[in-house]
Amino acid sequence: MTLADLNALPPAARAEALATCCGAAAWVATLNQQFPFASAAVLYEAAERTWYNLTEADWREAFLHHPKIGDVNALKEKFASTATWAAGEQGAVRQASDDTLAALAAGNEAYEAKFGYIFIVCATGKSAGEMLALLQARLPHEPNTEIHVAMGEQAKITRLRLEKLLA
Repeated sequence: MTLADLNALPPAARAEALATCCGAAAWVATLNQQFPFASAAVLYEAAERTWYNLTEADWREAFLHHPKIGDVNALKEKFASTATWAAGEQGAVRQASDDTLAALAAGNEAYEAKFGYIFIVCATGKSAGEMLALLQARLPHEPNTEIHVAMGEQAKITRLRLEKLLA
């Protein structure tokens, strides 16, 4: 889809397309109201500005739209609309050792128990070992610190997905 195509979509159809990039309803609605955009760069800036002006509840809503790192079953079932993108983003997990996968699963559980949401990381280009190291490095964070780290990771994911949408 081109930017011209996205600009020309009826608002409801455009909202559906935007929701594949970020699951926060407030982000979708706010960004959708700003169309049309003159360039992809202007769209990306507006998307980021919109994201950073949301509330913590909105950020957490977006996090709900991601499978846990390495959760292949969730990729297939719960996240069918973004499964291809998420599978590509998490592609390196498929080559991970059983020990690394077990450590990721345990780390995900500990992370979710501590922070109340799944571990969010922009997985593109990262090995399973790198993601595990990031998870372990972030587990000691205080909740107020970690929500902002996760928010920044979600912003990266959203940007990549917007770029894929316009590819």
